[in-house]
Amino acid sequence: MDGNVVDSSKEKAEHQEAGSKPSKVKKEKKPKAAEADASSHPLELSPPPAYIESRLKLWADLKAKYDAELAAKTPEPISITLPDGKVIEGQSWRSTPYQIAAQISQGLADNTIISKVDGKVWDLDRPLEGNCTLQLLKFDDPDAKAVFWHSTAHIMGEAMERHYGGCLCYGPPIEDGFYYDASIEGRQISSNDFPALENLMNKITKEKQPFERLEMTKEDLLKMFEYNKFKVRILNEKVTTPTTTVYRCGPLIDLCLGPHVRHTGKIKAFAVTKNSATYWEGKADMESLQRVYGISFPDGKLLKEWKQQQEEAALRDHRKLGRDYELFFFNELSPGSCFFYPKGAHIYNKLIELMRSEYRKRGFQEVITPNMFNSKLWVTSGHWEHYKDDMFLFEVEKEQFALKPMNCPSHCVMFLQRPRSWRELPLRYADFGALHRNELSGALTGLTRVRRFQQDDAHIFCTPEQITSEIMNALVFLKDIYDILGFELTLALSTRPDNFLGDIPTWDEAEKSLATALDAFGMPWSTKEKDGAFYGPKIDISVTDAMRRKNQCATIQLDFQLPIRFNLSYVTADEGGTKSRPVIIHRAILGSLERMIACLTENYAGKWPFWLSPNQVMIVPVASAFDEYGLNVRQQIWDAGFMVECDLDPGTTFNKKIRNAQLMQYNFILVCGEKEMSNKTVNVRTRDNVVHGEQTVDHVCQRLKHFAESRVREADEKF
Repeated sequence: MDGNVVDSSKEKAEHQEAGSKPSKVKKEKKPKAAEADASSHPLELSPPPAYIESRLKLWADLKAKYDAELAAKTPEPISITLPDGKVIEGQSWRSTPYQIAAQISQGLADNTIISKVDGKVWDLDRPLEGNCTLQLLKFDDPDAKAVFWHSTAHIMGEAMERHYGGCLCYGPPIEDGFYYDASIEGRQISSNDFPALENLMNKITKEKQPFERLEMTKEDLLKMFEYNKFKVRILNEKVTTPTTTVYRCGPLIDLCLGPHVRHTGKIKAFAVTKNSATYWEGKADMESLQRVYGISFPDGKLLKEWKQQQEEAALRDHRKLGRDYELFFFNELSPGSCFFYPKGAHIYNKLIELMRSEYRKRGFQEVITPNMFNSKLWVTSGHWEHYKDDMFLFEVEKEQFALKPMNCPSHCVMFLQRPRSWRELPLRYADFGALHRNELSGALTGLTRVRRFQQDDAHIFCTPEQITSEIMNALVFLKDIYDILGFELTLALSTRPDNFLGDIPTWDEAEKSLATALDAFGMPWSTKEKDGAFYGPKIDISVTDAMRRKNQCATIQLDFQLPIRFNLSYVTADEGGTKSRPVIIHRAILGSLERMIACLTENYAGKWPFWLSPNQVMIVPVASAFDEYGLNVRQQIWDAGFMVECDLDPGTTFNKKIRNAQLMQYNFILVCGEKEMSNKTVNVRTRDNVVHGEQTVDHVCQRLKHFAESRVREADEKF
């Protein structure tokens, strides 16, 4: 089944304050020797699973009926409006987006992945039903990319059925490719199987199997998928409409909302990338499943570039660099909680110092709140109902308590401690308190998904009239910080979801306020329809790193529900002293400090800017006779507040010491010899072997202080 049928199947990589729950993935099992020998298994099961034939028979009957009904529909003239305003005439129930594209240009039609009809993704071969707007999307469009990967997931699903049998479960597109979950009895998937799967996928793409859509009744669907308890469960528990759709390519028929590419031949290059164990819908008390991941592209060049990027990413992996540079590590005695070495703690504290240095300028007040709370707090906030399973719970004097997974409820408690006046608003609370979330061990991934973390968390209590200006201030703050870090921003407005709380006019006004702020901010932004939090719209911020990868760390969210749940109010400026409800803005710029350090580690690949660097200065005496002077210089620079070391290893040559310091990415290497000792100077060079020459130690300390305070990224070049 494809991941578009239910949203709960999609993975979320980032820590969000509202806490959307990720799909839980178990640790990958190492296959036994017998299971790992893929050559002992045929490429395709013979005979194929019996359910394939019965599934196709029911499909043939229902598809013939549908085709007859479609042919019987009376076509009417319709107008199709393109993005440039051009109008093309067509016929309802006959004209398709592909035909319209071909009228414009056959090249355009061939390069189009999917269409959008009235803003909704639409199969290229699905007939248009009335007057509409039409967009034709290529692979570089995010919606087209998701469809492309979704279609490849179906191709891989077909290969899995033909090779393993079993029961397919979910097969959604994800941020970088796709996966399919399956229940397979008596066979452990291993990487040795990947060539067989790719062989079958290659056959499937060469056959150019069309993707065909069919709407079916729930009754027929239960009959079609009676062999698969997972599909039956979905139909009974998730599908609330009388009908839903399936898609077919070759012998595969699967529950799916679609849409898809025209045929399997559109997938020109692909790779099966990894496998893991998981649980049904990420729930540890449900059935164990096996998951296979993949990636695909419309041409081989893009796949080659992707593979090269993966090799580079492996070298930049923050878990590897954290070990290599002695920044941090994890230990099974406290899974998901990071141990930061002194150098890692230096980075951690410098990021906090950066935020604190800005808070006073921008009107934020730092607060400290408890780590554990009575469950009554979480019942009031609503987290007990929606988030209890992700909290660490324990009993104190027969009362249920929990470690806090977010700060917002405790800030509401602070707001409530006395009557508030309109004169106090906006009230901006900032909090670096430790947070804990009960992630399953299999979902833990280095610093990007942890159990214990800190955020540069802030909550702004303001009037509805102040929303636009506060959002604007938050965006400016965000850009200033990310400019220092060297990240590019991408902004999107996420609007009212289907499961929203509150009234539509309030939502409309809030979305308008966010859009006004985004327009005033001046950067391009897009809209993510129905992707807001249930309690309010939000601005999604992603950053692009040195490898052009996007990461989401920051968040700006409006919240109408917590003020209601906590009955927050302030006295207005009206003569009668009436009370009104404030709005809360959830704001994190760095987001989880752990996740941000992971992103920065991979972005800089060891070449940290001086102000943030854990390896700022290395002293290298040219001979042991100058060791004492080198230690004296080290002490002066240490006392000035910098991370500095002195290499006194007698078994290493001078040139080797210089090279070692460069490999460990020390920003500055200060050489001490006879001349320098006599003149109370050092000879300054950089990790990139730029020589700045002889400088007094006092001057060096002054320059280092300037670089640290100004936080320039090119300090090595500007000495």
